[in-house]
Amino acid sequence: MEEKKNATVTKQETLQALRKPGELYAVMSGVTRMPFVVCDEETFDDEVLLYYRVEDAQEKAKQLAEQNYRTAVAKIEEQHLLAFYTDLFTMGVNCLAVNAGTDMAIQIQLTDLVTRKKPEEIPEGKKIIENPALHLTALYFMQELRRMTSPEPTEEVKELQEELLAHYNKGTFIVAVQEDGKIPILKQKDGSIYQPVFTDLIECQKFCSGKNMKVMAIPAAKIAEILVPEAKGVALNPFGVNVQLQIRRPEKKESAPTA
Repeated sequence: MEEKKNATVTKQETLQALRKPGELYAVMSGVTRMPFVVCDEETFDDEVLLYYRVEDAQEKAKQLAEQNYRTAVAKIEEQHLLAFYTDLFTMGVNCLAVNAGTDMAIQIQLTDLVTRKKPEEIPEGKKIIENPALHLTALYFMQELRRMTSPEPTEEVKELQEELLAHYNKGTFIVAVQEDGKIPILKQKDGSIYQPVFTDLIECQKFCSGKNMKVMAIPAAKIAEILVPEAKGVALNPFGVNVQLQIRRPEKKESAPTA
């Protein structure tokens, strides 16, 4: 009887399989409603977890759930493959961990599978608003925040929060505007009000789908100027990571008395 050898897969075979997989499953975050992101401890690649077999994806999701992460498994339909891969750029993901934890495990760089124009190749006036570093940090932050078992934040959560705020302050965001010229507001369960802002057009489209809205690009430093008086701050990608940030408004300067 022949000894059973471990299956080995090549990069080329995997790239071909990812383009026409038949079936492909992603481990999703139950918190962010986005693909679950992991940082490889050796390469420091920011990865998503993809599997050819639903059973393998479910096993990985179960392992993460045992570490107190909220997870789910989603099938990626063939007609949505390109959109799924392209969206990973806006999330700051650079690598696909394919069949991780199985004897067919392999890592594929996203740019080997999908190519897109570099920012410097896009003509002036057509620059795309994206905040991948912020989006990625927000994904990690929410995954860790929601797995905490005590009210006291962990050191990792504190570090991610600092990093998130640093990226936010350097960002430019998409803001949706209603037909009446007003910016929509989101009322939370506790009654507090936040205004939605978006890291990229994909996240904005999730919110604006079916609504007649215009969009504008606003840098972080100007966000406070568009907040309605009752808003505590902004909800970043409310149909995704949904990070709520309280915004400090600039103090109004008293006008100098006139004679």
